[in-house]
Amino acid sequence: NPIAWIHGDPRKVVYPTDSHGQFCGQQGTPNANKAILFYFNILQCANPAVLINLQCPTTQLCVSKCPDRFATYLDMQYNYRYNKSYWEYYRQFCKPGFDNPRKVLRLICQNICLCVSVLQRCFPDFITRNGTLTVANKTVFKDGLGKTRSVIDLRDAANLLDAKEVGMKIFEDYANSWYWILIGLVITMVVSLAFILLLRFTAGVLLWLIIFGVIAVVGYGIWHCYWEFSTLRGKPHGDGDVTISDIGFQTDFRVYLQLSQTWLIFMICLSVIEAVIIIILIFLRRRVRIAIALLKEGSRAIGYIMSTLFYPIITFVLLAICIAYWAVTAVFLASSGDAVYKVMSTPDKCVYANLTCDPETFSQTNVTKVCPGSQCTFAFYGGESLYHRYIFVLQLCNLLVFLWLVNFTIALGQCTLAGAFASYYWALRKPQDIPSCPLFSSFSRAVRYHTGSLAFGSLILAVVQMFRIVLEYLDHKLKGAHNAFARFLICCLKCCFWCLEHFIKFMNRNAYIMIAIYGKNFCTSAKDAFFLLMRNVVRVAVLDKVTDFLLFLGKVLISGSVGVLAFFFFTRKIPVIQEEVPSLNYYWVPLLTVIFGSYLIAHGFFNVYAMCVDTLFLCFLVDLEVNSGSAARPFYMSSTLRQILDKKNSKRRKDKRERGR
Repeated sequence: NPIAWIHGDPRKVVYPTDSHGQFCGQQGTPNANKAILFYFNILQCANPAVLINLQCPTTQLCVSKCPDRFATYLDMQYNYRYNKSYWEYYRQFCKPGFDNPRKVLRLICQNICLCVSVLQRCFPDFITRNGTLTVANKTVFKDGLGKTRSVIDLRDAANLLDAKEVGMKIFEDYANSWYWILIGLVITMVVSLAFILLLRFTAGVLLWLIIFGVIAVVGYGIWHCYWEFSTLRGKPHGDGDVTISDIGFQTDFRVYLQLSQTWLIFMICLSVIEAVIIIILIFLRRRVRIAIALLKEGSRAIGYIMSTLFYPIITFVLLAICIAYWAVTAVFLASSGDAVYKVMSTPDKCVYANLTCDPETFSQTNVTKVCPGSQCTFAFYGGESLYHRYIFVLQLCNLLVFLWLVNFTIALGQCTLAGAFASYYWALRKPQDIPSCPLFSSFSRAVRYHTGSLAFGSLILAVVQMFRIVLEYLDHKLKGAHNAFARFLICCLKCCFWCLEHFIKFMNRNAYIMIAIYGKNFCTSAKDAFFLLMRNVVRVAVLDKVTDFLLFLGKVLISGSVGVLAFFFFTRKIPVIQEEVPSLNYYWVPLLTVIFGSYLIAHGFFNVYAMCVDTLFLCFLVDLEVNSGSAARPFYMSSTLRQILDKKNSKRRKDKRERGR
């Protein structure tokens, strides 16, 4: 990174560069007041060779503003006789120092069109009139080489259509509705907090309603299939006795719905599913009750340690710093080359075309004699030194460091939250024995004692993610290849590394919880967490699926409800506050912002809740294995969990706890 900061020059990214390698708009240069790049013939930029040679084969110069009219050589020479100011306007789009309007050459001046400035570059100003694409009310024009071209060619070269106009309208919508967007996001925060706190009362009801609802829906499906089967069987001369093998394969699947055998198969499948659900429910009812009790306990823990809900803000700030550090370093690396000039010739038939050249000595070479009209123009930033040859490798290293820092930030948050919630679980009398400032204490311990363990776990995950990115890059490059085996191999590797990444994420999460509980190193904690989970694999599966489903339901419910409310508001369908609705160009701009923002906020809140439940679950498993309920080793789990498991603390310890209360 220091090497990139020494050799890099962000100006190469910030400022456009003309054909002479000079920055447009840089203070202290002749182009200080010329911040926009103008292309002589933008149609040349549509050439596929641009992607190979990294340059648009047309003269580029810095201008103070884009052309606001359409003009050709002939227009200029004709108007020069009657209107001298016409030439004064036209000359700013010619090469500097040219003062003879009667001898205009193609390489010195060009036809100009009505343009707009986008990203400090002049692009044609496209306008659709009566369904026809136009530029300055024209649909055809001369391209400077004597050929007649259509506006469609211009659009393909510029690859831009009404982007500025749409962007300005979106900006206006945000400016008019930002206040109401913030109100919507605040409502999301309040609803998310209320949902989590109310789970201690509603988790069981919600889960059992969903389970019995699924059983009822499948049961209705069985009845409907039986009714269809009986109806088709009862027809005297229908298709009830015809089998699927009799009619063979049919592209119209509605044909199969006229067969009684089809509905019999559906009924049997649904009956098997119903039986499996009921059997699983009978045998796993205790584990489902444990999962519900842990969900309720998680809601109670967050109620006592409310500060944990705002820890995602710290994570967001740290992630923003990581992204900024990576982006700045990437910009310095990308801009750490010297200006490279190449021979440009139009048409591109010169033997010296695209070869490197020196603009200071170019006029003294024989290139201009062999290729009349050729120029030595700026192409890109690069170099031939050892450092420049390994810039791509340095970019990959920068990406690996970025992934490492991001994963470390997430790991720090997980370990901090796990430590705070573990202090809640291991408090024998709640909330009296919960330490003061548990979140800050946990954060301090994680930073002081566990940085190495968190960094090691994050590095393992970052390396796997790096392999996945490389595989995605190779898959993108091989899309057009005809080697089926290579594509199949890449697909298998992508699948394997996807599974590996998710497994490592799962193991890291539980390892960080064990680190927060016992303070051991990463490898020992990962091993202990793995074997602890394997000894309770059914409980893990039940709790994981129940938690995931409830949290997903909460996210969809909250973001969907706030989204519906925002839709009715921004479309003026709430009569009471119709007058307060701002005037918008696109009502979907604030609507999508509210929905997306609501989902992110709900996701942040529920991530804290999920970490709380996972921490309490591991503490619960450790509590079961380590403690026996005696006076010396009492259970720390809640009374509800002890009731479900038929566990009891000794009476002596119970009396002490009650006296303490």
